[in-house]
Amino acid sequence: MANIMDVKSAVSLIKDGAVVLSGGFYGNGTPAAIVTEMIAQKKKDLTVANNDGNTVEKGVGRLVAAGLVKKFICTWCGRLPLAPELAEKGEMELEINPQGTFVERIRAAGFGLGGVLTPSGLNTMIEEKWGERITLNGKDWLYHTPLHGDVAIVEADRADAAGNLVFHLTQRAFSVAMCTAADLVIVEVTKPIEPVGSIDPEHIHVPGMFVDVLVPMNGVMNYE
Repeated sequence: MANIMDVKSAVSLIKDGAVVLSGGFYGNGTPAAIVTEMIAQKKKDLTVANNDGNTVEKGVGRLVAAGLVKKFICTWCGRLPLAPELAEKGEMELEINPQGTFVERIRAAGFGLGGVLTPSGLNTMIEEKWGERITLNGKDWLYHTPLHGDVAIVEADRADAAGNLVFHLTQRAFSVAMCTAADLVIVEVTKPIEPVGSIDPEHIHVPGMFVDVLVPMNGVMNYE
């Protein structure tokens, strides 16, 4: 069974300096209440990995705007110009990954693989700053290390008391891989938590064995 907590108690488990994997695509699927509470508790010196950060008003861009992020790893930050501005000033480290590389690095961490070999980014700033060129079987590749999190924070549409998760639309983007690749997985759940066995096994996106904490957003827990 997963631990079911209020958002304040759940966020208290996140330590300063943590590597945080955050679900969400343009802010959709980013656990808004968890991010709000992280700002309230002033969780600082974070390394945050998220697809794009969205903006300073929605998504994990709010953590960047609050000055709580020391390193931001993303695939694009066109809606978050604050990120490159802070990087240029030396106030935050910014790392850009091609989107496929980003998710494969996370998957590698979750599945115990040694990293990712990809031709994406060869002869670009990706190679210059973040990749390592390797020649294998006569072909050049960029090697990237696995991307492991101390914590993953994601939003799910449904969950049962065992922690089995179902995502809705873009909630699913990156979140499945992130749930496998972090030591602590905290899930903000949109709908009431359900009894074990109520979710068709064929519909489960993340098995409960990967989930540590459920945070019900409507204050209702009907799993008893």
